Amino acid sequence: MFGNEIRIFSTAPQSKDVASGEYRQRIIDVARWSEDFGCDGILVYTDNGIVDPWQVAQIIVEHTESLSPLVAVQPVYMHPYSVAKKLATFAYLYGRRLWINMVAGGFRNDLIALDDRTPHDDRYLRLTEYTTIIRRLLEGTSPVTFEGKYYRVENLTMSPPMPDGLFPGITVSGSSEAGMQAAADIGAVAIRYPKEPDEEKGVPPHARTPVGVRVGVIARDTTEEAWRVALERFPEDRKGQLKHQLAMKVSDSEWHKQLSDKDNRSGGRTSPYWLGPFHNYKTFCPYLVGTHEEVGDLIGSYVGFGFESFILDIPPSQEDLEHTRVAFERAAAVAGRS
Repeated sequence: MFGNEIRIFSTAPQSKDVASGEYRQRIIDVARWSEDFGCDGILVYTDNGIVDPWQVAQIIVEHTESLSPLVAVQPVYMHPYSVAKKLATFAYLYGRRLWINMVAGGFRNDLIALDDRTPHDDRYLRLTEYTTIIRRLLEGTSPVTFEGKYYRVENLTMSPPMPDGLFPGITVSGSSEAGMQAAADIGAVAIRYPKEPDEEKGVPPHARTPVGVRVGVIARDTTEEAWRVALERFPEDRKGQLKHQLAMKVSDSEWHKQLSDKDNRSGGRTSPYWLGPFHNYKTFCPYLVGTHEEVGDLIGSYVGFGFESFILDIPPSQEDLEHTRVAFERAAAVAGRS
């Protein structure tokens, strides 16, 4: 963990953004940069339009020493037994611990294409049942019998057993009440999108599970340089804005609605907190832009709000991660975690 108690994940590049002949090496590069940075893990996305995340996770494990893939798991894609088997197999073959990011929703049109029209809150109930079966199989104390609304198994066992110390970590979206309830029920870290500091209220007092946040970071020596990089990387894009508006109309995601209600997109430099990339449909999280000190102080304030896990956006270069490291070192000092 970074700064004693701050857990950091980066994010792997998506196959839709990289040519086929270059993608495997790009995964390896980003994974190695992330491990050198000190990340605990690296998020691997899943949806209908990109390659299988378990194949990506295998590449990551085979080319790093300790970095844990955080594999996105969508229940409509496979039975919970298959997920438990994959996790146990990674542990058996590589002696490595993985994390799983339990995806209740994702892109609404992806679910409809698979004839899944389960309502929002029911998807979290389904996810809870699904993850409960995975956990019980990996715990391996006895044959698993479970009967819920969406899943039923009877006297189900699995081998190889999960070795001690390699039980997977779990994350799930915590932007809605249903998500927070699911996180508590399955023993997951609830991940949400932070608000600006003057609006952020931190971890809810009733939370029964750890809470983390997802953000992008662009930090540089000066404010001007940081914003120059930010606006070159994420310029205004009318087509992207129209895609964002369309996605908002069909989405039932609580985090999508919460971020879309805010119109912080211009890069006005009044605050490091920036939603420009989100509104231009370039990424799905707020960005923190400014000097190492400005960004570090803001991250430190989020740690002070009780958020101790951070999932970063896809790093474009090792240099970018080095700047991010400086900001997190500042944050750890500000929060008293260094």
